[in-house]
Amino acid sequence: MKQRHKWILCSALLLGFGGTGTLAGNAGAAGVGIMLDGYPLPFPVEPKVMQGTTMVPFRAISEALGIQVVWNQVAQTITATKQGEGGTQQVVLAMGSQTAQAGGQNVQLPVAPQMISGTTMIPLSFFSQQFGAEVSWNQGTKTVSITSPKEELYTVGFYALSSYSEISRVPEFDSVAFGWSRIGTDGGFTTGAKEYGWPQAAGDITPETIIQNTSAQGTAPYLMVYSVDGNLELTKNLEDKQLQEQTVTQMVSTATEKGFKGIALDLEGLGWSGDKAKARSDYNAFVKNLASRAHQAGLKLTVILHPLNSAYTGYDYGTLGKLADELIIMAYAYGDEKSPEPAAKVDEAIRLALKETGKDKLVLGISVASENKQSVNTKIGLAKRYDLKGIAVWRLGLIGQDVWDEMNESIDFK
Repeated sequence: MKQRHKWILCSALLLGFGGTGTLAGNAGAAGVGIMLDGYPLPFPVEPKVMQGTTMVPFRAISEALGIQVVWNQVAQTITATKQGEGGTQQVVLAMGSQTAQAGGQNVQLPVAPQMISGTTMIPLSFFSQQFGAEVSWNQGTKTVSITSPKEELYTVGFYALSSYSEISRVPEFDSVAFGWSRIGTDGGFTTGAKEYGWPQAAGDITPETIIQNTSAQGTAPYLMVYSVDGNLELTKNLEDKQLQEQTVTQMVSTATEKGFKGIALDLEGLGWSGDKAKARSDYNAFVKNLASRAHQAGLKLTVILHPLNSAYTGYDYGTLGKLADELIIMAYAYGDEKSPEPAAKVDEAIRLALKETGKDKLVLGISVASENKQSVNTKIGLAKRYDLKGIAVWRLGLIGQDVWDEMNESIDFK
């Protein structure tokens, strides 16, 4: 009911974009910019004002909002389909006609769809009235701002390093990676490290009961294995086949015996220096071995990776995407980690990853420690825009109520 109410408000707001709206006063909407979820959206043709109505490129916005578009050359019609909370919404528009079909009903458009420079242009208000996107206009900057509608998205939460304060959020996620193990300074697997180690019990609350409760609540618990390569401990493991085999065996046995549903591999720092091609090859071999053993044991495998536009280049997204069930892009730590991550860098990280592997394998990592309630939805918006599998939130204990409420405005948690 809340979402439907928002849609009605949006439709009322958008009446200003047809007929007598503020934007209609601009001679040709020259220099108009389009922001989707707070980040620029590229357009093949600039928005135009026609008969007092703002016209925008249909396919560019539709695909960024996850709307499937099919063009019928013979009939000169466009069919737009969107899967949403209330089911499937389908709309058919005909070139030159002010009457569209939406859910079998006639809908009148203020201006008929037009073809400009090979691009179909339709009234901007259509996206709110039929697909629930919110739109606002800034006269000073000549910017149209579009907020994508709330939608279901696969979500991963990280639970590590003092996350207990937000343990109540665990059931909201599809899966949670518990950072309770690592590659130690000797290059071997351990749950006994001071940091990223197995927690102490607190009365009736034990790590085992947390895992059991997580599963019982319908969230898949994963054993996260962490490492850096500051002292070449990770490199040592990758190059010592006997140590590596022992590590893989311990990971799989620990995950199985403790009731985890998968393993989340967060082995960082490869490719900063040295033989980067060898680092990629060695890591591929490690993950291939682990993936085989994990899958035989009925465990899923998630691999957590530095973004391809980072300084760490020891990761082969293409091969790892074939071996693992999903890849989490750590699209953060570009700056001081206290300010929102630069959206352009996050956008670039996604696009580079998509050149290597499919969107159905990619999960966008978001560090809420550096985001605020406005910027976090820009990052979520980028995951939606590229139709990624979902998002991963680092970490519980850092989210805070304001950011959590804002995230819930953008996506449906489990």
